[in-house]
Amino acid sequence: MNYRMRYMLFFIVDSFIVLSAIYMSYWLLHPTINGYSDKVILVSAVTLLVSHHIAAYFFHLYDRIWSVASVRELLTIAYAVTISVATASGMQYIIKNDVYFRVMVITWMLHIIMIGGSRFLLRVLNDRESFRNITNLKRVLIVGAGQGGTMLAKNLINAQNPDRLPIVFVDDDVSKQQLKVMNLTVAGTTKDIPKLVANHGIDEIIIAIPSLGRIGIKSIYEDCAETTLPVKIMPSIEDVMTGKVAVNEMKEVQIEDLLGRNEVKLDMIAISKKLTDKVILVTGAGGSIGSEICRQVMNFQPKKLILLGHGENSIYTIQMELQQRSTGTELVPIIADIQDRNRVFEVVSENLPDVIYHAAAHKHVPLMEYNPREAVKNNIFGTKNIAEAAHEYGVGNFVMISTDKAVNPPNVMGASKRIAEMVVQNLAKDSKTKFAAVRFGNVLGSRGSVIPLFKKQIASGGPVTVTHPDMTRYFMTIPEASRLVLQAGTLGGNGEIFVLDMGDPVKIVDLARNIIHLSGFTEDEIKIKYTGLRPGEKMFEELLNKDEIQEEHVFPGIHIGKARAVRKELLDHFLYKIQSLNNEELKKEIILIANKTDLNEVDSSMSQYS
Repeated sequence: MNYRMRYMLFFIVDSFIVLSAIYMSYWLLHPTINGYSDKVILVSAVTLLVSHHIAAYFFHLYDRIWSVASVRELLTIAYAVTISVATASGMQYIIKNDVYFRVMVITWMLHIIMIGGSRFLLRVLNDRESFRNITNLKRVLIVGAGQGGTMLAKNLINAQNPDRLPIVFVDDDVSKQQLKVMNLTVAGTTKDIPKLVANHGIDEIIIAIPSLGRIGIKSIYEDCAETTLPVKIMPSIEDVMTGKVAVNEMKEVQIEDLLGRNEVKLDMIAISKKLTDKVILVTGAGGSIGSEICRQVMNFQPKKLILLGHGENSIYTIQMELQQRSTGTELVPIIADIQDRNRVFEVVSENLPDVIYHAAAHKHVPLMEYNPREAVKNNIFGTKNIAEAAHEYGVGNFVMISTDKAVNPPNVMGASKRIAEMVVQNLAKDSKTKFAAVRFGNVLGSRGSVIPLFKKQIASGGPVTVTHPDMTRYFMTIPEASRLVLQAGTLGGNGEIFVLDMGDPVKIVDLARNIIHLSGFTEDEIKIKYTGLRPGEKMFEELLNKDEIQEEHVFPGIHIGKARAVRKELLDHFLYKIQSLNNEELKKEIILIANKTDLNEVDSSMSQYS
């Protein structure tokens, strides 16, 4: 039915209702009243009809979609009816100097009932149509009976082609218990989820608290995980309102949602000053961290972004991706090895970057145990090359990506990164370049991390291999790691070490269990197998040594460690001497030096190389 036909239909129906209502009122009261004039009633009926249609026009009673009407639409009917009845009453007073008060009151009531009823009949028919075939719909339990949950339930109920049927709410607000929202009962708290799932035959759980942070999501998910049902999260209300997503476009719970802490927010103004319209160089630009740093940097529209990496395929891939979103930034792909000192100096001298983010490194712990010389060449001397090039050509800021494995390292990889920190801290003492290092925990989804390995093992039917039931690690997401790097570039300048406040460490076995559940399996279907510690692995990681810790946060959610530089001549002699050591001697010496926490101890240990 087109708009014109629809308008005329409502016009005719309302006209009939208006005229019949006043005469019905007059007829109902006629035996008990005296002095009422048929002429006055006729004039009142005409006045009522005209004034109703005028009010209906201004209140858009014929322009609304009544099949999804709410209380607000009912109020507009009340306004229009009240105005039209008041107008007719005024006309009665002008004609007869009196108002048929009882007639007009009943007329008002009949108008509300009949006009409102005609509109809400469409709503009832629509709701009936929505529930006509519910046998094949997923039965949904909604967590959160607030604004988000109400919006979600309404959307699911009124969907044109529904695929889900909301059954029940849960909410931890005690005042909402056993109340109804959209005719659905708030049947308990999140602790009651397993019981309600069993009692109501639930197929899916949706967390509909858009403002909920990771801490809240983790807590709720622990209750949901007992059910083995899929758990999804409603998008933020802001994204729904701005049209980015629909209410029913739920996202899967991701492993990063279960870290148990909220993401760190950035100082966008400070970062923008460092990056906008500047020349930026990223080493290891094709890697997990390096490529995400490039993506984040592009948001600030630098003048030039130099993508330096050793692997041509990875550099080509990130270059093609960034070209799709470039808004004027010049992208310069550079194939180079940071171990090649002359090539590194050539790249820096030709491009004169304002900021260097150094993400190129060997990071796989067991592999570096077998290849200590490669770890030293890449992580120590490669860092030395790019850092000294930054110093030589007056680069404004240099940020090195380090690791929590550099704290009290028992392995080659961690030791090589700690000595690389020493190199950067040493340069920071007498350089115009502002040097800083950033320590990460384990980065979810990065190359060589446990997440891709676990997912691959689950896809092949298991088992999921965990080295030890008590092993713990700190975790962060790739975007978090990259943002921390950008923020550190605005904060550091004297060889500081920055560390994200990463909350409590996570047991690897708990991480494995969560990934199994998120993949739709139980631990009976996908087993967990313990394999024992690998070469160089620690049971737990630390973020700062005790003598590095400073109590205050330099930025919300970011700690800063005290700089502990080694004397330049001793460090230079140490680096010179270790180049001639064999693999076993090399491994022993770098781990020994990297574990010295006292400056005098480090100096005395290195004195053998002077």
